[in-house]
Amino acid sequence: MTSPLPRLSSRQFPLTIAFLCSLSLAAQAALPGTKALDWEGDLAERMLDGAHRFLDQKLKDALDAKSKVPADPKELARILGVMDDRLPFESPQLVNTTTHTAKVGSGAGYEILAIRWPALEGIFGEGLLLRPVGKKPVANVIAIPDADQSPESLAGLTDELKPESQFARRLAENGCRVIVPALIHRKVRSHSERRKRVQLSDREFLHRSAFLMGRTLQGLEIQKALSLVDWLTEKSSKPIGLVGWGEGGILGLRAAALDPRVDAVFVSGSFGPREDTWLEPLERNVFGLLPNFGDAELAAMTAPRGLVIEAAKGPEVVIASMGAAPGRLTTPSLENVRREFTRASHYVRQVDPQSPLKFFLSGKGGQGIPGGSQALDTFFRFLVPGKSMVKQGKPPQVLAVLPNKPERQARAFREIDQYVQRLLDKSDLARAAHFKPNLSSLEAFAKSTVTHRKRFDEEVIGRFTDDFLPLSPRSRKTHDQAKWTGHEVVLDVYPDLIAFGILLVPKNLKPGERRPVVVCQHGLEGRPRDVIEGDHRAYHDFAAKLCEKGYVVFAPQNPYLMGDKFRSLQRKANPLGKTLFSLIVAQHRQIVRWLGELPFTDPKRIAFYGLSYGGKTAMRVPALVEGYALSICSADFNEWIHKTGSTRDDRYTYPFTGEYEIFEFNLGHTFNYSDMAALIAPRPFMVERGHFDGVAPDEWVAAEYAKVRRLYARLGIPEKTEIEWFLGPHTINGQGTFRFLDKWLDWPAGK
Repeated sequence: MTSPLPRLSSRQFPLTIAFLCSLSLAAQAALPGTKALDWEGDLAERMLDGAHRFLDQKLKDALDAKSKVPADPKELARILGVMDDRLPFESPQLVNTTTHTAKVGSGAGYEILAIRWPALEGIFGEGLLLRPVGKKPVANVIAIPDADQSPESLAGLTDELKPESQFARRLAENGCRVIVPALIHRKVRSHSERRKRVQLSDREFLHRSAFLMGRTLQGLEIQKALSLVDWLTEKSSKPIGLVGWGEGGILGLRAAALDPRVDAVFVSGSFGPREDTWLEPLERNVFGLLPNFGDAELAAMTAPRGLVIEAAKGPEVVIASMGAAPGRLTTPSLENVRREFTRASHYVRQVDPQSPLKFFLSGKGGQGIPGGSQALDTFFRFLVPGKSMVKQGKPPQVLAVLPNKPERQARAFREIDQYVQRLLDKSDLARAAHFKPNLSSLEAFAKSTVTHRKRFDEEVIGRFTDDFLPLSPRSRKTHDQAKWTGHEVVLDVYPDLIAFGILLVPKNLKPGERRPVVVCQHGLEGRPRDVIEGDHRAYHDFAAKLCEKGYVVFAPQNPYLMGDKFRSLQRKANPLGKTLFSLIVAQHRQIVRWLGELPFTDPKRIAFYGLSYGGKTAMRVPALVEGYALSICSADFNEWIHKTGSTRDDRYTYPFTGEYEIFEFNLGHTFNYSDMAALIAPRPFMVERGHFDGVAPDEWVAAEYAKVRRLYARLGIPEKTEIEWFLGPHTINGQGTFRFLDKWLDWPAGK
């Protein structure tokens, strides 16, 4: 008796049928000018796997080809978002209330005070001050805890840490003035009553909108520490040191690399290679970090000042909740710490062989306890030469109710969130100030947008400068309909990176005829077949319908599918200063090149038409790939900066959703959708909008599109842009857009 056939899921069934059909058609002739495509399996997954290999190699190359010149602190400040003027202050404020005193503890020769201080407009640092009693401090130290540690634990006011790891207390016992700021913690929770299923850490939530506005949570917390450096430099002649464990170690090292006023830095439990940053929690994401700012480069930037690296157990965290970017923190291996430390030392010697090297490596890796006596004593002696630390004293006495940690966290969270939202509110002014095209003529306009397109290409999207591979097209027939045939096509882009899709060719082509082409782009988790067959509720076979009208149609596979598998491409690309669209734009440059070389297509009449995530592509790709003659954005055009960054509206906006890859660094200050449309102009541009589309309300769409209409009118070409409103949801309508294509692609010819 034969066993029953396995039952296929609703998703597997059409894919299996499509695959079997492709096998039956594969024996038929490939497209002229192409080789036979004989690959088996899921080509979309094969494409994603290749994209990962391509980026993995780029990450390896970043390690092997670090810059041989001193890294630029200004560039480090830019990518961290340490861009805003800090507020001066006379002295920190004591946190007193009518029921609680600021003096919360005392130890042998020092007292502990709850304090806060202004850092940026509306953002305060908050934590503890440990200061000597009856004598002047021998040094000033900013002791930065890990994100999940409290200032009270470092000061010895609680028993959360072993006494030897209470390095704030140990330094205070030795006469240092020590300030311990509180960081935003990693607690995971829902940030929306409407979207309770999406669970994000407070750090990730704040980082998302900050990243869009050219800031990072790391940078904002560094600003809190540097505001203390400002104050200490103004009020004291004593040396300034930074010490931190885990997240605090990372912040301390980057702050010291930025600010030469820091005399010594002590990094514990976090020093090591950064090529795996993409695996860490999302708030560790820094756009463009790796080419010049690995930990070795940052360490070298602190020379000739004192640097202590402690290879100790670091924070070990796993974030895998619903909607959050997957992330994990592990202790850097002792081997990796040593290798990165050696790289830093060699780097300094190469730049200046005569420079005194005050670098010190200590610890036992994951077996070591943070704050080891040898490392801490070396750090202390960098600040106070010729003096060693005394033995550990008794724990400090708790004198009053300790600061309310949840309330302190809530204040810090609210201040950062509101600060970023104020940046977002003013972002239209920043964009208008930097984007001022010449509107005196179409020729002058085109010339004036060249530098803006270059900035969008290189600084926002990120462009790979690799030479393209030969196209090497491979194809196989997948469809044979009454009016057209379909062919699966694969093109080479870069090593390991391919582009593929389905080309639909009308059967009524005349010898020597060159037809216009429409590239029909699917949305999130879509596939080329979705726009061709099955009457998908969003696409309604619009690619096939356009081919039936006589257009040559190409439906590419874009890489935004398979959930985290594609989202991690963004995570890998960002530290390289690249994005998911760096890959997509490269693919489309090859696609347009190939389409234009076909004997039956007109290279001057290639249009782009995309829905949803394909609409996002319709804004970015034609802005950069000038081979596209026009663009249609369906079911996506809106006030993109507000949608991406606003935390005041959880119905439409991305900070509350699972699309953690959607955020583009500093886009808020550079290019909204109307600005991207300006990079498409003076080519025709159209928006397709259903009144019931949940992407955004009509008012957002109308307001942003009004800017596009005004631009085209001022250029004297108002007829080249349109918006079609229709009573419908998130879907292709295919009425006004089809007429728009016919008009501007001149089809049927001469009509």
